[in-house]
Amino acid sequence: MKTILTGTSGFVHSNLSKYLTSQNYQIQSLSLRNAGWIYNFDTNSDAIIHLAGKAHDTKNTSSATAYFEINTNLTIKLFDVFLQSNVQDFFYFSSVKAAADSVENVLTEDVIPNPKTPYGQSKLQAEQYILSKEIPAGKRVFIIRPCMIHGPGNKGNLNLLYKIVSKGIPWPLGAFENQRSFLSIDNLSFLIQKILHNKTVPSGIYNFSDDNALSTNDLILIINNSLQKKSRIYSISKPLISKIALIGDVLKLPLNSEKLKKLTENYVVSNQKIKSALKINGLPLSVSDGLEITLKSFR
Repeated sequence: MKTILTGTSGFVHSNLSKYLTSQNYQIQSLSLRNAGWIYNFDTNSDAIIHLAGKAHDTKNTSSATAYFEINTNLTIKLFDVFLQSNVQDFFYFSSVKAAADSVENVLTEDVIPNPKTPYGQSKLQAEQYILSKEIPAGKRVFIIRPCMIHGPGNKGNLNLLYKIVSKGIPWPLGAFENQRSFLSIDNLSFLIQKILHNKTVPSGIYNFSDDNALSTNDLILIINNSLQKKSRIYSISKPLISKIALIGDVLKLPLNSEKLKKLTENYVVSNQKIKSALKINGLPLSVSDGLEITLKSFR
């Protein structure tokens, strides 16, 4: 099966292409960095997985225009090419942040989207365009909303957290008890391959997450176990930590309001819809096993 993957410089592309190749898929890596990409688009491929996009900038230095140019407009151009091609399946990697910036209970696909940031809004606008089009017979379109993805090559907040813990720095946010979902790159790859293989899975929006959620304190324990170190978790008062984060916003410190939110918020995502569509009870890796693989790659 010939499959096109965009987002050639990303760690998701690197891991997913390796996994699909091991499953006997023929992969074409398509860079969208210049206008000539359209001439390299293989219109007779079986599927395209659109991974390219501008990630959420936690330092808040990116302009809103940059998000819409890449996450919205480029996706629209690619989707229009797909509609006119012989490619059967289109996967758009959106984000749970296209649905909600915060979650009170558990995030499901039927929530009314209400993103607050240019990142989430740009992802949602691309989703809305895709959903507004009539899909030709014989084609399937999947809008994938992953939560925080991690795996070998990941350079996000998990990597930063690992570096902090590995230096023996005590974790000062123990007072924040939260639950949040993660997504192992191995579970992501498993789900994509299963959808590609199972032609009965209908088009639609699907959340991707591991089966269970973890607290950040649990994550700190897992990181320390992987380093064979004793955990040092301190419960400094929440108001004091919040004030420090506000100062960080002004002085550009490592801890700012955005990072504090990401590290301590509740954000639990349901993956039941995709499991039901695939008729499976669970994913191959538990959340802790998936994190241990990622943490091992950091070493």
